[in-house]
Amino acid sequence: MTFVRAKEIPPHSGNWYDYEVKTVHEGVHVRQKVLQYLGKHGGDYSGRLIGTTGNRSVGVQSNMASANSPKPVKQIAPKVTCKICQSQNTRKYGLYKGVQNYFCNDCHTKFTGTDALAHGRVSPSHIASAMNEYYSGMSYHEIEANIEQNTDGEVSHTAVQKWVSKFTNKAISETKDLHPKVGDTWIADETFLHTDVKYKDPKGVCFWDIIDADTRFLLATIVTTSRNKQDAKRLMELAAKRAGKSPKVVVTDKLGAYIDGIELAYGSDTRHRQGSPFDIENSTSLIERFHNTLKDRTKVMRDLKDTRTLKRFTDGWLVHYNFFRPNMALDNKSPAMVAGLNYDCHDWADVVGFKKTPLVQTLEPEIVPSVESA
Repeated sequence: MTFVRAKEIPPHSGNWYDYEVKTVHEGVHVRQKVLQYLGKHGGDYSGRLIGTTGNRSVGVQSNMASANSPKPVKQIAPKVTCKICQSQNTRKYGLYKGVQNYFCNDCHTKFTGTDALAHGRVSPSHIASAMNEYYSGMSYHEIEANIEQNTDGEVSHTAVQKWVSKFTNKAISETKDLHPKVGDTWIADETFLHTDVKYKDPKGVCFWDIIDADTRFLLATIVTTSRNKQDAKRLMELAAKRAGKSPKVVVTDKLGAYIDGIELAYGSDTRHRQGSPFDIENSTSLIERFHNTLKDRTKVMRDLKDTRTLKRFTDGWLVHYNFFRPNMALDNKSPAMVAGLNYDCHDWADVVGFKKTPLVQTLEPEIVPSVESA
């Protein structure tokens, strides 16, 4: 004989679900074996008489059903795939702020029934937009307000900070071993920017950058509190490591630290050419334009409180500039594309894992039967 028994999942949640069970006698022990899941408690189960005992719904199979009555049709509920292990052995696990949660019986993980990433509740489209807005100059609070204006959910600026930290580290990890095919002339320069990182120099911190003249690929960027030959040497060494070679010519301004720094890094095989913004042949205007773009991030710079977040921003900006940001001087291609790199992540949406849909979709024409065929 079978029974219908209700079970509260999770306990004390108020969500009751019905299961068909039968009593099994094993010697002196008696247990109830679950035969099938029926649905949410309170459903209509044809062919059974439902009774109630305390907080449990029980019923016995009806012998009063007519022999000519139709047999109940078993409805198979659609299976939800687990976001962690891709298993379909899942079940509903209550509601949170109106969103259905699920539980995976294989990996024992709870996840939301939305398009949010695993261990998250926000759509990856908003996260991808937040990453692009951050490296385009928007502050954490502005990104937070922008998301709240387009959704009915609440997102704190702390959550935005976590997204930036997580996916910046992921982008850096996936691109750090790629070596671009660059030219033999590199351009280096430095500039002071103000941040909330406390240093003695009232000018702020010094950003050093070196760019390939042909592809506009940003080979290296460092942040220091001084401008000496050791800083210039470290910049040159990082650039050579990224490019996999040494340049033939390095163009800089008249800063004396470059003279010894280039010599210590590359030796006498590399020619050092000093120029000025008014010298057409040796102009460093290319990297000056880059620094002007970087200075537009002043709102972001004010949120950099320590050297760790400052370094992550510079490394993340390098990835954003080289791989994701189209350059008008390169026919709206990224420097990485011009440098011949083959990579899978072409924007922050690819890093986050958001599957983009085309703006225009081609629909198959509908076949309408003719009058003669009808």
